[in-house]
Amino acid sequence: MLTSENSISTLNDLIEINNDRIAGFEKAIADINEENVDLKTLFQEYTGQSRKFSQELTAIVSKHAAEAETGTSVASNLHRAWIDVKALFGGRDRKSILEEAERGEDAIKEAYRNALKSGSITGEALQLVTKQSEEIRSAHDKIKALRDAN
Repeated sequence: MLTSENSISTLNDLIEINNDRIAGFEKAIADINEENVDLKTLFQEYTGQSRKFSQELTAIVSKHAAEAETGTSVASNLHRAWIDVKALFGGRDRKSILEEAERGEDAIKEAYRNALKSGSITGEALQLVTKQSEEIRSAHDKIKALRDAN
């Protein structure tokens, strides 16, 4: 059960970073060339994963009569702008794409780790965040392995 503003805030932070992840992968999908179509498919899968995670977290926040986060963070908006600048100077090769994707996965993995360590969420919310965290860690490891293979 969620009883404190702190627990709602923690879940809203996770909703926001999932929204950031969606926006980041959508940006990457739009910029990927046809020779990296496998990355488009993978990133589409992870976009769907974060949409599902946001919906699940929003349902828990809403169930407790609180308002759920709907936007993205300023930091992620700046990061996407940096990716645009980097791309102008030739940073769209497979390794660069995977490095940027891993940087985003590092951020969401850390957010989930912090949420779990905070002790502010319990019960159903804790079970959900733990499950989502495991899936995020798996996605991170897959992207890291692809990056290391290049």
